[in-house]
Parts: sequence; C-alpha cells; structure tokens
Amino acid sequence: MPSLPVLPNSIAADDQVMAGELRRLIRGQVRFGEHDRMLYATDASIYQVKPLGVVVPADEVDVRNLLRWCDRRRVPVLGRGGGTSLAGQCVNAAIVCDLSQMCREVISFDPAARTLHVQPGISIDQVNRWLAGGDSNLFFAPDPATAAQCAIGGAIGNNAAGARSLRYGRTSENLAGVEIVLPGGEKTWLDPGAGRRCPIALRLAREVVALAAHYDDEIRARFPKLNRRNAGYGIDLILHQLDAGVPEEDLDLSGLICGSEGTLGVIVSAKLKLHPLPRAKGLAIISFPTLEESIDSVIGILATGAIAVELLDEEVLTAAAGNNVCREYLDLLPPIGAEVPKAVLYVEYQNESDDDAIARGFQQLRALMVGRPMNLFMDAASMARAWALRKAGEPLLHGLGAHRKPLTFVEDNSIPVKNLSRFVREFKRIVGEHGTRAAYWAHVSVGVLHVRPMLDLHDAGDRDRMISIAQQIADLARDCGGVMSGEHGDGRARGPLLERFYGPAIMECFRQIKCVFDPNSILNPGMIVSAGEIGSIAENLRTDPVKVPEIETFFNYADQEGFAGAVEMCNGAGVCRKTAGGTMCPSYRGLLDERHSTRGRGNALRLAISGQLRRDDSGKPDFADQETIQTLDLCLSCKACRSECPSNVDIARLKAEYTAQRYHTQGTPLHARLFGHIRRLNQIGSAMPGASNWLAEQPLLRRFVNKTLGLAAQRSLPRYDRSLYSRFQRRVATNNQRPKVVLFGDCFMTYNEPRIGIAAIRVLGALGYEVVLPRVGCCGRAMISVGLLEEAITTADRTLRQLKAFVDDPEVRGILVAEPSCLASFKDDWLTLKLKTPLAERTALADKAYLIEDFVERNWDSHPNRPSIRKSAGGAVILHGHCHQKALWGDATSSAILSRMVGNRLHVLPSGCCGMAGSFGYMAHRYELSMKIGALSVFPPISAASP
Repeated sequence: MPSLPVLPNSIAADDQVMAGELRRLIRGQVRFGEHDRMLYATDASIYQVKPLGVVVPADEVDVRNLLRWCDRRRVPVLGRGGGTSLAGQCVNAAIVCDLSQMCREVISFDPAARTLHVQPGISIDQVNRWLAGGDSNLFFAPDPATAAQCAIGGAIGNNAAGARSLRYGRTSENLAGVEIVLPGGEKTWLDPGAGRRCPIALRLAREVVALAAHYDDEIRARFPKLNRRNAGYGIDLILHQLDAGVPEEDLDLSGLICGSEGTLGVIVSAKLKLHPLPRAKGLAIISFPTLEESIDSVIGILATGAIAVELLDEEVLTAAAGNNVCREYLDLLPPIGAEVPKAVLYVEYQNESDDDAIARGFQQLRALMVGRPMNLFMDAASMARAWALRKAGEPLLHGLGAHRKPLTFVEDNSIPVKNLSRFVREFKRIVGEHGTRAAYWAHVSVGVLHVRPMLDLHDAGDRDRMISIAQQIADLARDCGGVMSGEHGDGRARGPLLERFYGPAIMECFRQIKCVFDPNSILNPGMIVSAGEIGSIAENLRTDPVKVPEIETFFNYADQEGFAGAVEMCNGAGVCRKTAGGTMCPSYRGLLDERHSTRGRGNALRLAISGQLRRDDSGKPDFADQETIQTLDLCLSCKACRSECPSNVDIARLKAEYTAQRYHTQGTPLHARLFGHIRRLNQIGSAMPGASNWLAEQPLLRRFVNKTLGLAAQRSLPRYDRSLYSRFQRRVATNNQRPKVVLFGDCFMTYNEPRIGIAAIRVLGALGYEVVLPRVGCCGRAMISVGLLEEAITTADRTLRQLKAFVDDPEVRGILVAEPSCLASFKDDWLTLKLKTPLAERTALADKAYLIEDFVERNWDSHPNRPSIRKSAGGAVILHGHCHQKALWGDATSSAILSRMVGNRLHVLPSGCCGMAGSFGYMAHRYELSMKIGALSVFPPISAASP
C-alpha cells in the first residue's frame, strides 16, 4: 500500500501568482484577498484557520479544473458548503472551494424511483420546499437542526441525521449515489453498479475491497455496534456488502464518502432517496424535575413506538427565555408547578400505513408517564413552533451573557441507549470536577447527546480543562460502548482521539483508504487521519490571535459582557444563511454570498475590531478597514438578526457602533450628515412645499443631487406637504374632559404625509381621546442608521426631556407612534445608547409607547367610545409588516385590527424585506440589490393580488 506524502511547509511563495493562474482556469470567482480569506477561516466550531484563498466554482468543470491544478501543485483544497460544521472540519490552510453560492440547483427528479438529483450547494430545506411545490408527496428525511442552512454536500460529508433518524436513518441510508471529483480532476459516480460503468469506480472498489479483506477481523472487532456513528471512515459498510455477496463491480462506495469530511473527493452532485410524507404527526412534550429522570425514561418511551425522542435541558430553556422569538415557544412546555422544567422530552409519533399509531402511542405514553406534566399536540402550527425551539438549541446557548461559553469539542457522543443514564451521570461528575457545568440536549432516541461544557477559551486554565475533559469523556464514551461522534464528525476536535476507539490497526486502515482516493493528500488534510496529538484540539482557536479590546463605546453592552462579548457573540451556526422563513438576512438572500450574511458581517467586525485585519500587527481596532466598510454597506439594519439569530447577534447595533467609531476619527461624509438629519431637511422642504416639490422635479437639479449624494435615478423623492403641526392646529379643538393620548410626529408623517397623522387623529378622536401633538424632537432613527451616534444621543436626551411630562402624566394613556422605526428607537436603541437620561425614565417611555394600531387593538374593549366597524368589501388587502416591528414586537396587532375591517380578505406576508430600509434602497449602488430583495417575497404576492 502507498504511504501518505508529507506536504511542504510553504506551498506557494506568491498568493497572487496562484490567484492569477486560477483566474485563467475558473469561470466562477477567485478570491485571494485577506478579507475574503478570513471570512472563511471559521465555521460553526471554536477554530480559526486562514485558508490560502477562496474559489466559488460556477459548475463542475470549475471544480475539476481546480482539483487538477491543486493536485499538480500539491496545494490543499477544502470543499465547503454552508460552513456549519461543529468540529472544525470546514477550516483549513487550503483553497476553499465554496459550492454553496452557484451550485445549488435541482438537476432532475424521478418520482417513480423516488429519487432527486441535486447539486451539492442546495440546502436540505430547499430540497424539501422544491418537493413541496409539486404533487409528489415525497420528502428527503434527514433533518439536522441546520437543515435550513447546511448544504447537501456537507450533509453527505458529515453523514447528517437529525431528530428522526430512528425512523429514517442517516444521510448514508438516504443516498442513492454520489458524484465526486478526485484529485487530478477525474470524475466518477459512486453508487450500486458504478464499477460496471466506470473504470475509475472499479479501481477504487478493488482497492477498498482489498483493504476490507486485510483488516476484516479488526473491523468486526473494533467498530462499535451503534445506530449512529460518524467517527472515521465507514469501511464496515463495505464489509456488510461483501458479507451479503455483492461483487466488487456492484459495490456502493457512497457510504465511504458519507462522513468523510471532504477528505476523499469533492462532491459535485448527489442522488437522494425520498420517502412518502407521513399522513399525520403527533407530538408529546413531557417535563421533568431533573435531567437524570428524563434520561431514565427513554427506554420505556421507545417501547411506545416513538419515531423521535429529543431532549432539551434547563440551560437551553433559560437561553430561550432570553431570545425575542424563542421565549414565545416556552408556553408549549408543561410547567412543573411554578418551576421551569429542568429537562423536557419531545416524543413524536407518525401515522404512516397505520392510522392509529399516534393515538396508540399517546395512550401508551400517558400510561407510562402517569403523574408527569405532559402536553399533546396534533396541530401543525404548534408542532412547528415546538420544533423551532428544539432546532435553535445550539446557537441559543451562545446568547447567554457569560465569559464561559458552551463549547463544541465533546458535544456529539453516541452511546447505546441502555448506557445513557450511566453516561450522563458520569459526564456531570467529570464536568463538575473541572469546576464548570454543561448543557445537554439532542437525539436521545438513538443515544446521541449534544453536551457542551461551559469554558472560556481566553483563559489558559480553561484551555487546559478542555483537553482534560476531552480525554476523560473519550474514555467514558469508549467504556460505555460508544464513540465521540454520532453525527458532527471528527474534524479538529475529535480526530486526535480516534485511535482510543479504533486502535492502531484500524487507523492504519483509514490512512490507506485516504491514499486510495487521495494519493497526494491534498483533500482537507489533517482530518480523520494525521490529526495530531491531543493538545492540538486547543490550538488554532478563534480566540487565539488576540482578545477583542474594550473601547469607549456609544452603546452600552453590559448585557453581552461588554463590547468584546457583543463582537464575539456570533458562533458561526449560519442560521442567517437560510433562504426562506423570517426576514434574516435580506442581503444574503439577494446575493447568496458569505460576506453578506449576518455571520460574514459578524466575522468581519470581530476581525477588524480585534485588529486581525491590520497590516501593522499592532492589534488595535481598525475602524477604517475598507473591506469591512464595504461588507457593512449592504447591511439593511433591519434588525432581523436581533430576533431571528438564536444567539441574539445584533449586527445593526454593531454596524452603527463601528461606523460611529470610524466617523469619530475620520470625519463624517456629506451623504451621512444629510440622511442622518432628514427631519431637518423635511422641515425646510415643508416650509414651502410647492416650491420644494417643483425644484425636486427639475431634471438638471435632480441629476446634480443624484451625483452628489449617490442616489438612484429610478427612485422618486418623497414629496413635501404642509406640516402636520399646522394642519392639526386648524382642525382639532381641545377637550379636557376626555382621556389623553400623545401622537409622536415622525419625520415623514409630519412633513411629507400629514394625511396619515390627520387620519390617526380622527380615529383616536372617534374612540373618545383628546389627541395631543407636541412639538418635540426626533427619535434619532436616521442618525443611528447612518452612524451619527453622538448626535443621536444628544437628540434622544432632548426628546426624552420634552416627552417626560407626558410619560409622567397618569391622564395620558399612551405615547402613540405611526412609524415602527421610531418606536424601535424608544423600545430598543434608546435603552442601550449611553444617554444622560436615567435608564428608568427611558424604560418608562418604552413601556408607555405603542404603535397606533397596537394601542387601538389592545384596548379594543376599553376605549371611551366603543369602536364600531363595518367590514368593507373589495379585493385582497396585503399587510407587509415593518422589519423593525417584526423583529422587536411582531405584527400580530396590526393584522388583528385589519382583520376586523376586511375579514378574510387580509393576507399577511409571512416573511421578507421590501429592500428599501430607509435610505438603503435610494442609493444608486444598492438599487439593483434592493429590487432583488423585494422581488424575493414581497413583490410577487402584491402583483398577484393586483386587478
């Protein structure tokens, strides 16, 4: 057998030479800039390794050309999908081949064979949405928590499984075949009978068969007998086929690719096996007073016919309570008296061929769990909410404000279910002896526990504890008959521990398998084989290069353990890379580019602020890094990440902070000053609206303004009108006998669209209120969005002083706002900006401030004059909730009050961004992206509803 070669320490003397050569070969994108390389230096793990460069292939031809070039030059290459790996297998000193941007299409569908042929960059959720769009009634079964953002190629490379693998198996059981490119550019299918069609596949099969025969006894003796195992190469699957009498030319080698972490080939397409959708599902949620009692119940629950049993512990539930979206899901959990459960189990049943399976399962479960708090659900909406909480489990934990974070290094143990109780108790003991605690959740139905010890990798003592815990947990998992990885793979975190489970002979077998597929060891080297010593698991950490410095900031980050904590809050889970559901992240959905995802921006901010992008190696924050500025430029500040990111990453706030720090040292550009002071501009234009509108329509002046400010010529400018203040004084008489409400005049309602304010005043007056319209200042929203935080703070303090009397007046029922962004300032930004106004006064305003429709709906039965609405007739009415509204408090009351008026003619857009985001859509360089974002989910239903 050949031996693995040793790669030279220095692979290329000149990055630009490599980039130039590749650009002549690749039709897609070749990115060798420092910024792009660093954005791919991390995944969802704790590691950071700067790649040599990034290639975004346009098609499989690009992949073949890349691998041929890399093999000839002995340059390592790493195929990458969504970058959601947790063990560090998606970061390496290699050329990253990002297949998630351009290679994400469905190739063909065979409903009779129940297979779907796809490119590797498409996500699991995209596959199932595509299938749901037809009438096949089929779906792809593996359902990892990252299904919305993980690519099919990555699911194969990691042998992803998910909650329902007890019923449907892992990706390897749901794969009809895989097409790979080998080093040297050769392409072959690996599926049953591939050796009869392709000499390359036959050669691979013959060499693998020889290895299986040579190590037969060791494989049978050392491979754990588990439902879930993703440790090392699946050579045992080949042995099973040989035992069944399959000849070598018919062998299916795709099982070797599953879980191989990109070390044996780069996937360019896959044929997926599909299953019929179940007729119905039922979900039981059971609460327990201790984690141990929940684990002890698993074996009995499995006997009731459950197809999934999932665990969430109190750490996850506590984190959910601090998340704007997930806290709403907690009402699905049965309480234990007045206490929050220490653990809950999700138990799912399905009706497939048997229409009574769910009812029978529930009945047996109730009999088994007598006295246990339990909620049963059959409706799709409740079950979807419950599973959303479960899927958010891992990234939710990173939202806990603490220096010690839940780390991924021993988080994927797979243990025989009969030994789980012992494993959990011993795990808790080991972690406790190291002076910390852990979070526990995941797929207890198949013995897979995701356990994350809390450690601070900035602390040298905790890094030593990490190594010690890893060794003790490895021994514990082995002694319990399990392995350290059930589905997350080996990577950097567990590769050095593989030999403890398999022994030296099987590790040599793995090395020889690697040589069969990759003789020059260019494919993701160092993963699975040649992984290094145990101490290497604490090397190349993303916290290693430098600790983020604390600086004088404009926002208060105490809730995130300071500014450094806020910058490092993103854990790389990549939830922001989803392409449906919610709003996050509009610019990523429009461009499908890593740098324009929330994760990409979070990485860019962390790298710039920690000084890792500076050329002088001073370690000082770099608030002038042009690549970071460009990355932030396409952030819409929609705040969707504020609620939809389970880790509570708030890129809008960090963008404003970074921009303000930049302006503080470099000065403020003209366009930022003008957009930030839009209220003053509108006030000036409103003084003589006719003249202002006439001037704005003059072609020569408009061209000058467009050129000066960078505005898009396609956009019409807002028209001016007489101010709301002047109209209000003429129309409304004072009545001190009625309860009062204060109407806050925003920049546009006051000076551009006063008819909105007049309509609001009429409605509130009809409900029996005296409307007060004070001449107060601005909310500062525009200033915050463009980074004028010093001026936003001054403005906020002044406006708070002006509103204080109304906030303190018990006769004032509410401070009412028409514009959600203004209310977002009151309820969000003002509470964290470093204002002079005491926090208690700001909180009092936030508690008393409402959107107009929110106030009207919430008090429907208690207004001075009872409302009476006659439902109108007509066509469809579409509600597109404001992004800030959806992110911070939701659009439920807006839809509720509209439903009172138009009934079932109301259609609420379930997600999406319109693409405007204040001044964002007005800028010429953002116009096309703005329109593309709007076209994704907002424009089509509006067009469809138009007569």
